[in-house]
Formats: sequence, structure tokens, C-alpha cells
Amino acid sequence: MTLPKQDTDTMRDFQGLEDSCSSARLRAALAVGTTPDPRFIDKLIERCAIEPEFHVREMLTWALTRHSASMTVPELLDEVRSERAQARSQALHTLSKIGDRQAWPAITRALLSDADDEVARSAWRAAVVLVPEDKEPELAAVLSTQLGRGERETQLSLSRALIALGEVIVPTLRAAMTDRGPRVRAHAIATERLLHDPDAGFECAIDEAKRVVALGGTGHEGSGNALE
Repeated sequence: MTLPKQDTDTMRDFQGLEDSCSSARLRAALAVGTTPDPRFIDKLIERCAIEPEFHVREMLTWALTRHSASMTVPELLDEVRSERAQARSQALHTLSKIGDRQAWPAITRALLSDADDEVARSAWRAAVVLVPEDKEPELAAVLSTQLGRGERETQLSLSRALIALGEVIVPTLRAAMTDRGPRVRAHAIATERLLHDPDAGFECAIDEAKRVVALGGTGHEGSGNALE
């Protein structure tokens, strides 16, 4: 890809995004975001899909948010259908940062249950930012199908996404507390605990939830709170 009639600074930044040194790529992304230029949008999205360094990807996302949403969002919506997991994940992450709710229809059930944990986590975060208020119960129901998934970091991401929806998640969590799977039950109990007691901490909440499940409880017997 080439840029028409680049000046010296533009050419330097364009080449810098492909530099072998991560600090050079970081500087280039910072420069592009500081002085937005629509000619860089495709290149920024392309780099998001393959950039190995987290801090550089974050700067690439920031640079994209500095451009007009009318130009970036359509390109990012194409990217969420990419076969490359990192491309999907970073596009979703960027959409969540832009916050344009016109992107909501692109947050499909397939993305919310993507086999790649990073893609799914990015989809969860994007969904709770972009969801229309009248779709929140439906989103809570879809997210609840992922309860018990993955390791602690993935479970914490899902709990945070659910909690961001507020009290609308309670009926869904209560239903999940009767699931046949002990991991699902424990995750649902821990999530409700955190909803009502944000200071509890996920590790403590999930460990306590596991004890409740091991004792055959559902976490809300005789109480409106998860673990009381």
C-alpha cells in the first residue's frame, strides 16, 4: 500500500508502523493519532491484526479512535469477520473504545461465544458498551451461556461484562445457579456476589462460590444476596 504525495513526516510514520523495533512502531502510532490522517486508517487496522506487542496495539487503537468514526467503524465492522483471531479481537476492542452504537448489530452470538478466549472477551466488553437498553436482558441471556468458561482471567472478564449490565442480570444468574455444571453454578454465584459487593474481590467470591456449590447450595437460599 502507498500513500499519494506523502510529505516526509507522513512517509516516516507510515514506514514506522512496520519497523522491526516495537518502540519505533509505538512512536509512529502516537504520531498518527496526534495528527489524524484518513490515509492511515487502513494501515492502522492492518497493523492491529498482526502487531505482537500489547502496548503497541493499544496505541494503534487509540490512533484509530482519533479518526472520524464514520470512516473507521465500517472498516472495523469488516474486520470483525476476519479469519484471524487477533484481527477480530482488536477490531472489537477498538469498536468498544469508539462507542458508536451503530456497530451493535455486528456483535453476534457467534462472536460472543467465539472459540478464541481473547475474541470472546473483546466481544463481551464491546457488547456491554454498545448494547441498546432494550436489548440488555437478551444480551445477559447470551452472556450467561458462557458462565464457567475458561480460567480465572476469562471468568473475571465475563463477570465484569455481566455486572456492567446491572440488576437486569439477576434473573439470568439465578437460573444459572441451578445449572448441572458446578463451574457454571459457582461462576453465577460469584458474579452475583460481586454485583452486590464490588469490594469482595473475584478470587474470594469464586472460592466462596465453590464452597457453596460443594455443599449443594445455589447461593441464594432464603436471601436476596448471592452468598448470604
